[in-house]
Amino acid sequence: MEKITAFVSEQLKTEVPSFNIGDTVKVHNRIKEGDKERIQMFEGTVIAKHGGGISETFTVRRVSFGVGVEKTFPIHSPNVVKVDVIRQGIVRRAKLYYLRDRVGKSAKVKEKI
Repeated sequence: MEKITAFVSEQLKTEVPSFNIGDTVKVHNRIKEGDKERIQMFEGTVIAKHGGGISETFTVRRVSFGVGVEKTFPIHSPNVVKVDVIRQGIVRRAKLYYLRDRVGKSAKVKEKI
């Protein structure tokens, strides 16, 4: 058991990005294609956070060409380079799954000024 906790504590990031549900974020994700490596951005609204410790994840949603796209990123993954907060949102829920059924302006989250 000690080996597992030592391994987990070794893999945790020291600087965890701080963001909340409802924030609009830009996730810098490292993509590896063959020998090449590049950074790809994914910008959207954080609709959920799950778990804790090394298995903590967050889900980001955006609408691209009229189709809703959701991606789930592990916070402590080495492939997630950084997370930039673009706008802070005002929400009253822990999970924003209701945004999946909304279209247009009703799918937006109010911005904290």
